[in-house]
Amino acid sequence: MAMQALAIILVVLAVLMVLGVPIAYSIGIASLVAVLQTVPFDVSVVTGAQRTFVGMSSFTLTAIPFFILAGNLMNQGGIAKKLVDFVMAILGKLPGALLVTNVGTNALFGAISGSASAAAAAVGSMVKPGEEELGYDKEISAATNAASAPSGLLIPPSNALITYSLVSGGTSVAALFLAGYLPGIIWAACCLAVALLIAKKKGYKGTPGKFSWMNLLKATIAAIPSLGLIVVVIGGIIAGVFTATEGSAIAVVYSLILGILYKNINLKNLWQILVDSAKMSGMVVFLIGVSNILSWVMAFTGIPQAIAAALLGVTDNFIVILLIMNVILLIAGTFMDVTPAILIFTPLFLPIVKQFGMHPVHFGLILVYNLCIGNITPPVGNTLFVGIKVGDTSLAKVMPYMVRYYIAILIGLLLVTYIPAISTYLPMAAGLIK
Repeated sequence: MAMQALAIILVVLAVLMVLGVPIAYSIGIASLVAVLQTVPFDVSVVTGAQRTFVGMSSFTLTAIPFFILAGNLMNQGGIAKKLVDFVMAILGKLPGALLVTNVGTNALFGAISGSASAAAAAVGSMVKPGEEELGYDKEISAATNAASAPSGLLIPPSNALITYSLVSGGTSVAALFLAGYLPGIIWAACCLAVALLIAKKKGYKGTPGKFSWMNLLKATIAAIPSLGLIVVVIGGIIAGVFTATEGSAIAVVYSLILGILYKNINLKNLWQILVDSAKMSGMVVFLIGVSNILSWVMAFTGIPQAIAAALLGVTDNFIVILLIMNVILLIAGTFMDVTPAILIFTPLFLPIVKQFGMHPVHFGLILVYNLCIGNITPPVGNTLFVGIKVGDTSLAKVMPYMVRYYIAILIGLLLVTYIPAISTYLPMAAGLIK
């Protein structure tokens, strides 16, 4: 029954997505069709409605709309320029100064805004004029911008990690946030290494003159208000001063005040920011609610146990099992956004890795790191296409350089997968997990 239900879910889901049905409706319909083989129609519909309501009733879930609003306020608040200047003051003397600055700023801005596409758009637009003036190839600039932007999705605050916390049965958000730093830094470091190699090969120079501590001091002072968001909000959540939901509300107030002080947010664009945030939040929250139907169907039909048995029937080597999971997630990530993929694959794979003693925090970072790669792979890679559009180039010209970044990022994925301490050391040191 379990494998039959899984087959029905996958087939119906694939057909509906090909037909252009929104992913939330596709998940709900596929789940109900799968359970109809054992549960009467009226019971399954009523139960599905109840599970949707339960899925949207979590207090922790409130953090996502707030962080979405805070991110949009940050995007409009003029923060990208401050961060570009700050990172440029630190990394500007390296070969390919603007390439490496792009990588570093994407990591910071993506973490603050919570959106890889927003980082690629805002930071890419900031460094583009300088790159053109210095004669950087458009394709290299676009590839660097797109490849590095998802690193910020791993560095908190991260809506993807909050979503995983909800669907994984309440894994500590504070532990997940703290665990995201090293994987996010590894992603950015992989991109930085590739950018430096390309810059040396192409002869891109750093900024002229000697390193200036005074310049760094001025850039740091200007960036402190923006960087303060990470310190105040994430520091407060990890220290237990407030919850993730309370921290997200503080992030909104902080972002709004900062945008007003920078004179980039007024009553006119504030209304549009609120509308855009409401639309995005509605889609995400409804998607999480509907995915609760899928979790119920999987538990009821025993799909996770059946998949575990099938994988263990192939091999009992946990290293190989993790490799198989990574391949499946990489393929799925090329066709699905991060949030729905987390909602689908967490209940499938988490019970299996738990059998081998893997901590849910470690698996959460493997999952999110893996699925973030889908942001920069066609055909659905939104961040990749934003980078291409900002860079004013084409997919065919960018892909040869993207391949180099893919290789480096995949090496980072293997490190995160097979070295648990990368994900667990910081939360363990903070006493958040054992």
